[in-house]
Amino acid sequence: MQGSEKTIGRLLLFIVALIVLYWTVWFAHRSLVASDTTSSYYNFENAFPLADGLLVLALFASFVSLRRGLSSAVLFLLLGAGGGFYLCAMDVLYDLEHGIWTKGAGGAIEAVINLLTLLASVFLARWAWTHRRELDSPKGEQT
Repeated sequence: MQGSEKTIGRLLLFIVALIVLYWTVWFAHRSLVASDTTSSYYNFENAFPLADGLLVLALFASFVSLRRGLSSAVLFLLLGAGGGFYLCAMDVLYDLEHGIWTKGAGGAIEAVINLLTLLASVFLARWAWTHRRELDSPKGEQT
């Protein structure tokens, strides 16, 4: 991997680790990350692990593809970015409809998670698209 690809690779692994950490804490000690205590909030959050798991798979596949110099990195980066946009939109709508962001520290954490998800998705999509030609070449060689 080249310089910018290594940076993106580190970012991908960091995001994967954060998602895994969040769900580990959610299932081990929910009160540390929960923004609300209602059953509707718990039901909503409990609907996310599969989707977040697919996001993790796309991001990890991006990392592996970048590391191996495979052109599939573009596909997996765009899938990961798209998944991030979708999950962010669902989360933001629920949070706005239920006033989650105004519920103390947990709400503030939720707002930060929403913002970071959006920013990471924009960044990954933009990076993948602007580097698509060099990533499409074997081992990053320009054609």
